[in-house]
Amino acid sequence: MQQSGAAGGRGCALFPLLGVLFFQGVHIVLSLEIKADAHVRGYVGEKIKLKCTFKSTSSVTDKLTIDWTYRPPSSSRTESIFHYQSFQYPTTAGTFRDRISWVGDVYRGDASISISNPTLKDNGTFSCAVKNPPDVHHNIPVTELTVTERGFGTMLSSMALLSVLVFLPSAVVVVLLLLRMARKSAGLKKRSKSGYKKSSIEVSDETQTMKRRIDESLHDTRRVTCWPKRSRSTGS
Repeated sequence: MQQSGAAGGRGCALFPLLGVLFFQGVHIVLSLEIKADAHVRGYVGEKIKLKCTFKSTSSVTDKLTIDWTYRPPSSSRTESIFHYQSFQYPTTAGTFRDRISWVGDVYRGDASISISNPTLKDNGTFSCAVKNPPDVHHNIPVTELTVTERGFGTMLSSMALLSVLVFLPSAVVVVLLLLRMARKSAGLKKRSKSGYKKSSIEVSDETQTMKRRIDESLHDTRRVTCWPKRSRSTGS
């Protein structure tokens, strides 16, 4: 009786150990983690990148696969648009034909793709699935893509930013030159009070030098800007 009881005790003690090993095994299988942007905004005709990254405890092999799918708004139908296994296989049919490009690097955990010439019809949900055996169970993140027309306000802000980047350095140069001229003028006044006077040739040379520097700065600004000239219409 004592032997059977001892055996039963050892058997009961094995259950927690087996449970720990089981959950550890499940943890290893579920250790593949995938991340993607929840929302991406793009503009018609401008290339859009759909970012997807993954982390796996297993080394990358030729068994690793990546699948991107697309689901239109208010629809349960999904469409395969990209597959990867040692090589990229973008879709050759459907609305995304010849518009999907591989921009990822599996050895860096990058499974990203890009869409060229996007249109308003590309709005919808994109899913990124990665499998790296034995890591095959994982979350499947989704990305909501919103494509819109680039409005006049956006174009205006871009032009304003360009103007600032072009004219600001020139304005700084002009201000510095003016400050330098003001300091020299103040120095001349002090010298004149002390009885020292510059010749007309020295004053003329300094003035010409300052004017030349300002003209060069403005000339560089006009050359960088290169704004288009309006064409003149000729009358009959």
